[in-house]
Amino acid sequence: MRTKQIHTFEAIENFKSQLLNWSQQFEDVVWLDSNNYKQHYSSYDAILAVDGITAIQTDYHKGFEKLKEYYTTTNDWVFGYIAYDLKNDVEALTSKNYDALGFSDLYFFQPKKIFLIKGNQVETLYLNGVCNQLDQDLESIKKSKEVTQSKSNNAIKIKLRTPKASYFKKVKDILTRIKRGAIYETNFCQEFYAENTSINPLETYKKLNTISKPPFASFFKADDKYILCASPERYIKKEANRIISQPIKGTAKRSQNKVLDNELKNNLLQDEKERSENIMIVDLVRNDLSKTALKGSVKVNELCKIYTFDQVHQMISTVTSQVASSTHPIDIIKSTFPMGSMTGAPKIAAMTIMEDLEDAKRGVYSGAIGYIKPNSDFDFNVVIRSILYNATTNYVSYSVGGAITAKSDPLMEYEECLIKAKAMRTVLEG
Repeated sequence: MRTKQIHTFEAIENFKSQLLNWSQQFEDVVWLDSNNYKQHYSSYDAILAVDGITAIQTDYHKGFEKLKEYYTTTNDWVFGYIAYDLKNDVEALTSKNYDALGFSDLYFFQPKKIFLIKGNQVETLYLNGVCNQLDQDLESIKKSKEVTQSKSNNAIKIKLRTPKASYFKKVKDILTRIKRGAIYETNFCQEFYAENTSINPLETYKKLNTISKPPFASFFKADDKYILCASPERYIKKEANRIISQPIKGTAKRSQNKVLDNELKNNLLQDEKERSENIMIVDLVRNDLSKTALKGSVKVNELCKIYTFDQVHQMISTVTSQVASSTHPIDIIKSTFPMGSMTGAPKIAAMTIMEDLEDAKRGVYSGAIGYIKPNSDFDFNVVIRSILYNATTNYVSYSVGGAITAKSDPLMEYEECLIKAKAMRTVLEG
């Protein structure tokens, strides 16, 4: 059982910063931040969950079954991530590519302390065994200092796991497979990395978030593993009996010149290739949602709408469905995972081909971070535009991907990847 209290803070942005600083003392941390980006389906402006009392950490083998058992047993809020490689639990697939990060495929924990922020109100949910710590915690949060900038002895030098020439060759291979009818579209990803590199995770996250200000930002810490996420994309949300998925396909750069920026935005809206990519993934998401939906309830609420963020314009669609109250939340997630925007169509064929052509295991990248509530509601983002860090091995990684269709030009696809990677590279290399 949890004790709930409501608190009001006038300087809410200052409180949020102090709260995130305070959270760093714990081994389990999930911070979710909308950056006050106003969008129709938000429940909270920000959430912090810390200090796990129970946890589940496993590889993909029977991963969803284990998560279902864990969630049912705890009967409480749980926070965590689902790595892309749980695809192997859903279908007869494998993950044999190089992995230097060493993250588990699935990690969830039941936090002792939760902070739910909406407007200038903060709702605290403390487990009854620690509820007497709340007043002391609030005092400690008010005294939390900003993290000072760390000095690195060595400049961070980003390397490419897939060289440019190899990338072009692989994209041409994909185009050949598309022309032969093996697939219609796929999301081809590549890793950028730095070895023997020490970073300040919180400082790095704050810099990344300041640059991007996305609606699905997340700071995730599990012992020595960190996910610094500036995601613009929601994977899936459950709100009572309604399911919401908002796939992104289509990216355009921003310009400081307002006239040129509007031109770039309109060009994206009218771009035949980008629209066809988006519509194909919408069809895939509709099919995924139909597996658990009540008959006739799957609807496309928004098709190819342009959303503007600090770094890029994005083409986003919104697909919804209704489910029966008896449908288990883990079954809904499993039946739609991995998200269509990070796979392709047909889904299984696309994932199989990408496993063959990509040079690094995706791991948490292309997965999801989020939470499940005791009433079975949930909300998960898509882990993109993210820096992953193993503090023990001093390995830093970020990956980017792009949708390849019959109309793709390898050079333009490569340049789009560089646009998506810009914020992460700027933060790491300066």
